[in-house]
Amino acid sequence: MTYLITLVAVLVLLSGLFLYADSRKRYDLIDSVWGPGFAVIAVLTLLLAEGELTRQLVVTALTVIWGVRLGVHIHSRNRGKDEDPRYQDILRRAKGNPRLRMYRVYLLQAVLMWIVSLPVQAAQHLDAPFGVLDVLGVALWVVGFVFEAVGDWQLSRFRADPANKGAVMDRGLWRYTRHPNYFGDSVVWWGLFLFALHSWQSALTVIGPIVMTWLLAKGSGKPLLEKDIVSRRPGYADYVRRTSGFFPLPPKSKVS
Repeated sequence: MTYLITLVAVLVLLSGLFLYADSRKRYDLIDSVWGPGFAVIAVLTLLLAEGELTRQLVVTALTVIWGVRLGVHIHSRNRGKDEDPRYQDILRRAKGNPRLRMYRVYLLQAVLMWIVSLPVQAAQHLDAPFGVLDVLGVALWVVGFVFEAVGDWQLSRFRADPANKGAVMDRGLWRYTRHPNYFGDSVVWWGLFLFALHSWQSALTVIGPIVMTWLLAKGSGKPLLEKDIVSRRPGYADYVRRTSGFFPLPPKSKVS
């Protein structure tokens, strides 16, 4: 029953967000709510589930910290700027009722959010004592969170310097992967999955980090972001040649 309640809650949340976004005619608001939406699911599950309390509190806290930081970062990044062209492109390509097409996009995001959050929900129903797997989950979460937060911070500082306008960010963590924030995001969710790895039933929630990793590396993350960036930023093609696309690896030498 808890899983059904969280699913209904996230559908209602994003339906309400769509109505607000539609009234403003700006639909990229969902990007700012993506992270906090997971926090809502985690807190709601904490209130409804009856698992081992330490695990419940830790997994909820980690999810809330990750979700709120991501939401604040994206909101701050988008504030005062034009809407993400991806959403305007969806409206332009929509046949029939563009608003209905966009609402379906919001509902799809809601379902994906619920699926990805399954390890967090399952972990809060477990009675097994807080143990080694949970500690490893915290450690892996910390690695991912540092990659994501530091990567975002480094890119924000780089973009804030007028001297870097049009240049390619290839410093810090961005020297080892073209998307340290996406890689970190993925690792965070593999860390949260370890909290659920106490029974074969809850282990099935591995679908959560798998979906998140696919979205970031092959779905709406990296591929869409890099779709036309080579034509907009001189030097990006060479950056692609020498820098790993997702997993951090030592960079190849520059072309002489």
